Amino acid sequence: MNALTLSPALGWPLGAAIAVVMLAFAVLAVAMHMRRRSRSDETLAACVRRAVLCLLVAVMALTPSTTTPITSHAVNTTDVVLAIDVTGSMGVKDAAYGPASGISRLDAAKQAANDLTASYPNSSFAALRFGVSGTLDVPLTPDTLAIRNWADTLAVEPTALSTGSRLDAPIDQLLLTAKSIRAEHPQDALVLYLITDGEQTSPKARRSYSSLRQYFDDAFTLGVGSTKGGRIPQISTDPNASNGTPQWVIDPNTGQPGISVMDEKNLKDIADELGGQSIILGPGKTVAGHVSAKASRRWRMTDDAKRRERITPIVWPFAIAAAALLIWELGAWIVMSRRSL
Repeated sequence: MNALTLSPALGWPLGAAIAVVMLAFAVLAVAMHMRRRSRSDETLAACVRRAVLCLLVAVMALTPSTTTPITSHAVNTTDVVLAIDVTGSMGVKDAAYGPASGISRLDAAKQAANDLTASYPNSSFAALRFGVSGTLDVPLTPDTLAIRNWADTLAVEPTALSTGSRLDAPIDQLLLTAKSIRAEHPQDALVLYLITDGEQTSPKARRSYSSLRQYFDDAFTLGVGSTKGGRIPQISTDPNASNGTPQWVIDPNTGQPGISVMDEKNLKDIADELGGQSIILGPGKTVAGHVSAKASRRWRMTDDAKRRERITPIVWPFAIAAAALLIWELGAWIVMSRRSL
C-alpha cells in the first residue's frame, strides 16, 4: 500500500528552512493586508493569492511524496563464487595482506573476501568453505553484507576433526553450486575465487579441477601464506578452551611442531585446470585490480527478502497551481500598471 510522506528534495535542513520562511511570508502578507486595507488598493483576492502562493512554495520545499514498498531491484549479471580453505594450516600466522603482516592465513582470506564484494558492486555471491569437505554456507545472493558477515565468522576447523589438507575437497560442492547457478541464470557470467594456501597433505592423489571449467567463465586461485611457512596451531573443539600457551600440531615423522608452507605450484596448477590465473597475496598485494575481464555488463531484476521503499515525489499539482497563481499575479500587475499610466 502506498503511503504519503515528506521527503525534501533539497534535504531536510534547507527544505524546512525554505518552508518556514515562506510560511512567515504568507502570515506577513495577511497581516500587512489587515493593517493597510483602509489605505491600500490591494484587494482581498490579491492578498489570498499571494498568501496561497507562499504556502504552495512551502509545501513544494517539503516535497510531498508517496512511498511504495518493493522487494525487487536490478543486479549485475555477474555471479561470484567464493571458496575459502578452513583447514588447520589456515591458522598459521605467516600471511600478509596489503599493509597487514603477521596475520593468519584465514584472516588474509577474510580480508580478500570482503574486498571482492566491493570489487563486484551490485553482483551476486555464493560462499562456501572447505576443510574435511566442502560446505555451501551462503547460496547465491545479492546481499553483500551477508557475505561479509559470513567471512568474518569463519574459523579454522578443529584439529581433532582434520584429516589433512585436501585441495580437492570443495570440488563436489562447487560442481553442485555451479550447476544450480547455471540452470537458474544461464546467461550470467560465473566467476570463481578459490582462496587457500595450496597445501596438500592428504596421501590421496588430488582430483583435477578441470571438471569445473565448463561452468565457470573465469577463475582465480588466491594464495595466502608464505613459502617460509610457520607452525600450525592446535584448534580445540571446545570454544571456551583456554587461550594461554599455544599448542602446536606435531609432525609424527620428526616429533617436532609441523611446519606448513604455501605451495605456489599447486595454486598455479589448479588455476591452469580452471583456465584461470593464480594470484599470490602478500605485502602490498591485495585482490584490488583483479576483477575478471569476463564480468558481465548486463543487468536483470531479482527479488530478495530485504524490503525497500521507492519514494515518488508528487510536486507537480502544487507546481501547476503555483504557476497559475504567478500568471494571475503577473496579469494583475500588468493591469494595475496600465491604470497608473
